[in-house]
Amino acid sequence: MATVVEVCDAVKLFGPVRAVDGISLQVQAGEVVALLGPNGAGKTTFVSLMIGLRKPSSGSVSLFGLAPADIRARSRCGVMLQESGLPLYLTVRETIDLFRTYYPAPIGTDPLIALVGLEEKARAQLHTLSGGQRQRLYFGLAMCGDPELLFLDEPTVGLDVEARRGFWSHVKTFVRSGRTVILTTHYLEEADALADRIVVIDRGRVLADASPAVLKSATKAKRVSYTAARTMIATEFDGLPFQTIACDGLRVDFVTAQPEALLRSLFARGDVIADLEVTGASLEHAVMQLTNRDGA
Repeated sequence: MATVVEVCDAVKLFGPVRAVDGISLQVQAGEVVALLGPNGAGKTTFVSLMIGLRKPSSGSVSLFGLAPADIRARSRCGVMLQESGLPLYLTVRETIDLFRTYYPAPIGTDPLIALVGLEEKARAQLHTLSGGQRQRLYFGLAMCGDPELLFLDEPTVGLDVEARRGFWSHVKTFVRSGRTVILTTHYLEEADALADRIVVIDRGRVLADASPAVLKSATKAKRVSYTAARTMIATEFDGLPFQTIACDGLRVDFVTAQPEALLRSLFARGDVIADLEVTGASLEHAVMQLTNRDGA
């Protein structure tokens, strides 16, 4: 596999703040890599180094063996940011036509509009689009140049469940052709569904770089959930051995490192338990454990 992205000991300083603190990363052709971490972790700054919007204070970044700002590298990339700064009185078709002029071998306008499902909005001005429709347009703009490497920053914000899963299908089709995706998202279900690798970043450093399955298996916690006989509230379980709890109607959902002790306690109290499930912890819990800043 060819190396598409190579970052070597990259550091980015803003005064005394080390927003990126010695990150090294290699991404191969055909991979989907998700960058996860809390707000302020350094993800956005790191992405800005990779796409050439900022230069590292030290270390190096290359795309396809070239500097990220090199037009030969940029023409092979697509970038979908959360905010685009587009003129709101252009139509969808006019905007796509404009972006296509930036690339040497762009995809056709009509296929792009069809790809993102905006045929009925092709003549609509951008200010009339809903948030979800704008997100779909931004994805179409990122795809204009038929990119080999796609950067997606929170790509499904504002999309409903059906549209989000449709987007995932587009990404999987894109990757099957040997293309590469680097993704940031706060939807950990999305990262779990799409990514070959999860890179967890906090305080400008990489805490973990592994597949979703490996990250989830590394945590000892289990998820215990069941249906109660009545609506429960979290304070009714004070003193039991769990880390987190969620009560949603009759459904009670724990994350615990001691599932056997938790269940013994519940049975000893005489709680009525139906539809019991004990499974491995979610990716969300694994990432939370890695980035827990207060040691709790």
